[in-house]
Amino acid sequence: MTPTRKKIKRVRKEKVDLLIVNANELITLRSSNESPRTGKQMLSLGIIRKGGLAVKDSRITAVGKSSEIKKAFRAESVISASGKIVMPGFVDPHTHLVFAGSREDEFQMRVEGASYMGILDAGGGILKTVRETRKAGAERLLDSGFKTLDVMLMHGTTTVEAKSGYGLTVKDELKILRVIKRLNQLHPVDVVPTFLGAHAVPLEHGNNPQGYVDLVVKEMIPRVAAKSLAEFCDVFCERGVFSLEQSRRVLVAGKNHGLKLKVHADEISMLGGAELAADVGAVSAEHLLFSSGEGIKAMAKKGVTAVLLPTAAFSMMTERYADARKMISLNVPVALGTDFNPSCWVENQQLVITFACHFMKLATAEAITAVTINAAHAIGRAKEVGSLEVGKKADVIILDVPNHKFIGYRFGVNIVDKVVKDGRLVFDREEKAKWTPFF
Repeated sequence: MTPTRKKIKRVRKEKVDLLIVNANELITLRSSNESPRTGKQMLSLGIIRKGGLAVKDSRITAVGKSSEIKKAFRAESVISASGKIVMPGFVDPHTHLVFAGSREDEFQMRVEGASYMGILDAGGGILKTVRETRKAGAERLLDSGFKTLDVMLMHGTTTVEAKSGYGLTVKDELKILRVIKRLNQLHPVDVVPTFLGAHAVPLEHGNNPQGYVDLVVKEMIPRVAAKSLAEFCDVFCERGVFSLEQSRRVLVAGKNHGLKLKVHADEISMLGGAELAADVGAVSAEHLLFSSGEGIKAMAKKGVTAVLLPTAAFSMMTERYADARKMISLNVPVALGTDFNPSCWVENQQLVITFACHFMKLATAEAITAVTINAAHAIGRAKEVGSLEVGKKADVIILDVPNHKFIGYRFGVNIVDKVVKDGRLVFDREEKAKWTPFF
């Protein structure tokens, strides 16, 4: 008598576009809370050991243990992250992406003791870059912006905020914002536009700063809003630049035209920029080296995200950094950015993490939170990026380190092994033949 064979039920696997499996650590940053992380929440990375994820139509469709992912899904493209970590792409919430020229001579001046405001008062700094950017055509600015985004992408950044502010005329501010829009359309990196016409008082308005504020409020902001060229309005609130009253006027005008608000606050002196950011309902206040305790408390109360920029502080050579520990203790959401600009020429969020840990005493987990989900909140993109969760964009980086504690600990080299943007492999260090610049 022939024994009866048991019928094996075959489970049909769902076909997807991409599987990433076998990660030593899959850092999800997942949370049921839709607000940016504060306090001890910043230490929670949502790590899945031997984790994996599935991607379909540029979105994450499943996250979990690799064994579970491989049982449920199949794909022609499978990436093994064995011995490595997988995490969300870095989000850079503060850059001055589009400009012409460079300022290496001023670097030497700072080495010799020149101050930021001293260089600006002498017609250098921002004003030097304004002169160069006004002369540059849109194609030249586009070319430069593409090259910068290529470098950022290779170092793991998949979303950036980009400010205008090196034009300081209606024509040139619109030119910069149109270049930013074009970069967002053409480059894989997502670019979020911010209008920063109030970045400095141009020389032609040097004796009439109030007249320049009038220009920003009455002409620039309405034109920018009407053409939908920016999502945010920012202002450099600082002694010798724009006063609290002038800054408030710019921000209120931006808000009245439907723009969300950001503030360059308390970078060089304690002027009350943090308090202003809280009072006007800004999404973020940025720099914050000299912010008062009351200002930090006001930000915490209003939920204003602190975008801290340790590489900018380092480049200024003042040996002063924002008090990140106090901010975290008071439940201010903390994000980190590069402040990429011609005075702080750094495209690498990995280095920002290192500086944040070394000079602001952030724990590695806090710094990771600050360059992912909190940075996404700071630019209004937390529903799309910043964590590895079902439904979000498949913006994923694979780092060639065994665990997250190596981020910041190992520095001076690019630890990115692969970058997946919108579900597509766009950088592969192991197969450099696949990598070509996007411009």
